[in-house]
Amino acid sequence: MDYIENRTFDEIAVGDSAEITRSLTREDINVFAVMSGDVNPAHLDDDYAQKGHFHRVIAHGMWGGALISAVLGTRLPGPGTIYLDQSLHFRGPVGVGDTITSSVTVTAKNAEKGHVTLACCCTNQKGDEVISGEARVLAPREKVRRPRAVLPEITLHAPSARFKALVEQTREHDPLVTAVVHPCDELSLDGAIRAARERIIRPVLVGPEAKIAAAADEADLDISEFEIIDVPHSHAAAERAVELVREGRAEALMKGKLHTDELLGAVVSRSKGLRTDRRLSHIFALDVPSYPRMLFVTDAAINIAPDLEELQDIVQNAIDLCRALGTDMPKAALLSAVETVTGRLPSTLVAAALCKMHDRGQITGGLIDGPLAFDNAISPAAVKAKGINSPVAGQADILVAPNLESGNMIAKQLIYLAGAESAGIVIGARVPIMLTSRADSADSRLASAALAQLYARRSDTLKGAAE
Repeated sequence: MDYIENRTFDEIAVGDSAEITRSLTREDINVFAVMSGDVNPAHLDDDYAQKGHFHRVIAHGMWGGALISAVLGTRLPGPGTIYLDQSLHFRGPVGVGDTITSSVTVTAKNAEKGHVTLACCCTNQKGDEVISGEARVLAPREKVRRPRAVLPEITLHAPSARFKALVEQTREHDPLVTAVVHPCDELSLDGAIRAARERIIRPVLVGPEAKIAAAADEADLDISEFEIIDVPHSHAAAERAVELVREGRAEALMKGKLHTDELLGAVVSRSKGLRTDRRLSHIFALDVPSYPRMLFVTDAAINIAPDLEELQDIVQNAIDLCRALGTDMPKAALLSAVETVTGRLPSTLVAAALCKMHDRGQITGGLIDGPLAFDNAISPAAVKAKGINSPVAGQADILVAPNLESGNMIAKQLIYLAGAESAGIVIGARVPIMLTSRADSADSRLASAALAQLYARRSDTLKGAAE
């Protein structure tokens, strides 16, 4: 066990010194900003910092001061030290990648009061002094030797950062004309309006006009600029929205205040719907704080117990979406409880068959592997421990669940236990369909709209390139 030990007042002599060395990382700056609340753009905004005095992002000045405090509290005098006074003079900037040595040297002792005065200095890897100063402390009189505290791990995650990046991708495209189906509450109206303000979609509100207007008035939302198509009820709204697509007047659908089954029933109608030769499937886009990239889970909302051919479409839909979002070769993990094929687990047989279909060109545009247990799909450590050789294992972009129950549980666990933010769409119809939930945040609703816009605008180009 690692221990931390002090030097008592009687053990300290003038001229004694101690130091620690630390290299500054971007994470250090972010953690210090979170802890202190100091969000000065000189420390956090690259564009702003480039135009500033130092032409780069620099550390908060007190980050270096904190290193001095660490030497005093852990090395000299160490545990039991009480800070009395500190002066600091900032001589130069500290940037990301700089290695700082923080040192203190005893210059005086006051036996009557137990005070110790120390010269303080921080130098960078070039030997340049960046901070100087003087500290006065009350040194401990009793010996202390304690196990060194094990610090908690910190995971830094900028809320909605990946979703905002999706929204930024939409800037290069025209807004997607979107039939918003039965937007008769604040949440669905607000989501459509926000997406319109970002120029992601151009909403056409389809539903009972009086109810839409009442919902807008109650929520103090301005809908005067949007077209409203008046229909008597939600069922008629779903049918009319589908007709708008068939007429070429809408390029996407967005769910409002109606049941998903009601909307999708109109979409899959054999005579008047929006069917294609592809199975409809839902894809969750999850921004998981502990995962290094966006994670997609399918299918967790539509296909209850898909067979082999249906899973083929589900996998292909997810690959096509990822490619439209900019991933050239998405990696899809076919999930089961184990990573070996066995007749006792039918999902492993289906996964093996899907891999062979991929080998034969029946699934294109990405890499797939399975069966893979969840840990082997997303954890490089688990893959290494089990000796799995796979281009997908440990770095999956897409998690393909064998059935709706498992897919839904995976997505909801990531959302409610791992802090993931979610968005999602349904694809496989003539146009993308944005399915929103009452629990979705404003950023999630925007991200769902961005998914639909990017898929609609880019999928045809990608198909043409593939052909």
